[in-house]
Amino acid sequence: MTDPAGAVLTGPSSVGSGPTEADWAAAVAAVRQLPADGRVLLICHVNPDGDALGSMLGFGLGLRRLGVRRLQATFPGPPELPEPFHGLPGLDLLVPEAQAYPDPDLVICFDAASASRLGALADRLATAGTALVLDHHASNTRFGGIHLVEPTAAATSVVAEELLDRLGVPLDAGIAECLYVALSTDTGSFRFEATTPAVHQMAARLLATGLRPGEISRRIFDHRPFGAVRLFGEVLGRARLEPAAAAGLGLVWTYATLDDLDRHEQRPYVLEALIDSVRCTAEADVACVVKQVTAGQWAVSMRSKGAVDVSRVAVALGGGGHRFAAGFTGLGSAEEVVGRIRELLDDALIVEAGQERPRGVSGF
Repeated sequence: MTDPAGAVLTGPSSVGSGPTEADWAAAVAAVRQLPADGRVLLICHVNPDGDALGSMLGFGLGLRRLGVRRLQATFPGPPELPEPFHGLPGLDLLVPEAQAYPDPDLVICFDAASASRLGALADRLATAGTALVLDHHASNTRFGGIHLVEPTAAATSVVAEELLDRLGVPLDAGIAECLYVALSTDTGSFRFEATTPAVHQMAARLLATGLRPGEISRRIFDHRPFGAVRLFGEVLGRARLEPAAAAGLGLVWTYATLDDLDRHEQRPYVLEALIDSVRCTAEADVACVVKQVTAGQWAVSMRSKGAVDVSRVAVALGGGGHRFAAGFTGLGSAEEVVGRIRELLDDALIVEAGQERPRGVSGF
């Protein structure tokens, strides 16, 4: 899962409810009323994860089935994808941001909680004829014109699938594979709290197109260069456990530097999966991985098992996310960044007397 590095988001509950029927109708009309030669630009957030990329490409393939021909998909930053996503259908839709339509008739944004997550492509919100936003983050700032933001959805792909259904686009294997990758990544292979009966029902619809879930899961979750395995071992070897942090609930954290990546000849994206190896620590509710971006700048991933709302910490430090999965960009040394997190954890405790604490959410 990609971190919201650099995102400037509002509080975790800025969107209280999902789309209305009027919102859905406006979104359907925005697509249906495109001129015959209308240009559509699909944008997902920087450093796209499985949900951002899968939702965008799956929806793009659906638009293609509707007959939309002037269609591009893009994301800010270098046009580099993590290796597990290299086999996704619809990659031919992707163009570098410099080649993206400057003034599309319709721009559709995926899995971005704020315009800042779109980087330099955020200017398309002003130059496009219509701007449509598909997202599932409660911290969404309601940028753009038409909002399909469903905070209770397990992934943005849930919103994308419903819009495709309302547009009358049937699922095929290509669309389904993209949406399945999106759904499975943001639910942690269907392990997280957001995995409801509706999530499994959606997965069943996608699998019914002929997908092979074992093959997809191996490619997405169980495919890692040996250099990355060695890198993980080194970074996990320097992990620190602080049992007294978070009012005694515990914090476990580690960091990875650019030198670590160079030494093992790995790209930064391989570190996205590292948080899962750290968060399993039994003695800590909160897990954190600090990843160097430049000298003195770090992309921070945080997870909670249910007793701490890490989005409160992330928002306070200029980032955002979900209650149990969040992130931000930190400045200084790794120790200084973690020190700021430590200071905020006690105020982020969740008190839910008599209720079982939820566990796990993905997306950052």
